[in-house]
Amino acid sequence: MTIAADSGQHVNRALIAMIVIVATIGGFMFGYDSGVINGTQAGLESTFALSSLGTGFTVGAILIGSSVGAFMAGRLADNLGRRNVMMIAAVLFIVSALGAGAATSATMFVLARIIGGLGIGAASVLAPVYISEVVPANVRGRLSSVQQIMIITGLTGAFVANWYLARIAGSSTALFWLDYPAWRWMFWMQVIPAAIYLVTLFLIPESPRFLVLKGRYDEAETVLTRLFGATEAKRKVAEIRGSLSADAHRPKLSDLIDKASGKIRPIVWTGIGLAIFQQFVGINIVFYYGSVLWQSVGFSESDALLINILSGSLSIIACLLTVALVDKVGRKPLLLIGSAGMTVTLAIVGICFASGAIVEGTLRLSDQNGLIALIAANAYVVFFNLSWGPIMWVMLGEMFPTQIRGSGLAVAGFAQWFANFAISVSFPTMAISLGLSLTYGFYALSAFVSFFFVWKMVSETRGRELEDMPG
Repeated sequence: MTIAADSGQHVNRALIAMIVIVATIGGFMFGYDSGVINGTQAGLESTFALSSLGTGFTVGAILIGSSVGAFMAGRLADNLGRRNVMMIAAVLFIVSALGAGAATSATMFVLARIIGGLGIGAASVLAPVYISEVVPANVRGRLSSVQQIMIITGLTGAFVANWYLARIAGSSTALFWLDYPAWRWMFWMQVIPAAIYLVTLFLIPESPRFLVLKGRYDEAETVLTRLFGATEAKRKVAEIRGSLSADAHRPKLSDLIDKASGKIRPIVWTGIGLAIFQQFVGINIVFYYGSVLWQSVGFSESDALLINILSGSLSIIACLLTVALVDKVGRKPLLLIGSAGMTVTLAIVGICFASGAIVEGTLRLSDQNGLIALIAANAYVVFFNLSWGPIMWVMLGEMFPTQIRGSGLAVAGFAQWFANFAISVSFPTMAISLGLSLTYGFYALSAFVSFFFVWKMVSETRGRELEDMPG
């Protein structure tokens, strides 16, 4: 089955669809493994006697592994291949799910979550780059954006599973199947999609650009022939080889330094900046602590978990809108719109929290301000997933030249997950010491600064071939 791309080339639609679906199951696992912690904090705190700082570290432990996994995956992908490293990630997801659910101590739980983080880090950087390396340039942004849809679908899937298990068990800490508390089953449930991810990875080919990078030209041409036909395959192989010929050597981290100036290439700083700002706007506070946050301002556990589901559903709708716009409007305009929208909505949430009163140790909002905060928070989620959520991953997957793609992803991916760790672990302490109003004020300020960062540093990549990306 083929369709005509804008360039006149024929694209094997069935194979492209299978590649995108399978690769983005990694995004689903990324989202599920990240979101499953939301709703299990009560069980973790009571089982392991955690303090607020301990809870922050336990929740953020997965991000330690994620930062290391993202850094290692970029480099490993240049040596072992994109698909093989994604297979390793799938195995790590399974081991983590089993270990986290069975943990008998906080140390064992943290170790299991770090293992899962290694898989998340790898999947997060490799799925978008793998997709970008096999799909036509004119639809690359659209198909790479599916990664964010799957991330949010995974998050929402975790929220739904957590809500359902807590509801039928009575609460997240109540005993459930086989006399294990429901919160343990919340982790064990993710073994199912992880196993599906591992099995389906055997059905897709290796990235042709990786094969050319390793000198396996015949294999690369075979894959490209399946994707685009024999004539286009020969042209693509020659084009990729040409892009590497000027600097033909095994990719290494030192490639990130411009030989002429002796300084780190500007494109690397842009990638790092995109990665850090995506986290400094505080999105994962909503996804990791949403249940606790909404309970802290007066909602019941059941209602808080339902709000999580609402946020996830709105996120998916916003991502679908991004898919429709990203290859028409472009990456940079969407980032600018997202930064402006998040600045306003985060500021509104902060102002609403500032109006609350402490009642019996809990922040209480008036019915009106509670509703405004809820609407603004969900509007913020929409702006994020219309822009920075999917676009950051799209750009990291396509903005680096072939020679430095693995190394650039390693550094930017590490920065993204380190920033995620810093924001997530600091939230419980910041919320207590500074209050929710000032904490959300910091996220609003970060969104404000991100607007000018994009305006100054980000170049549009819409429609450009990967071999034409400036270094």
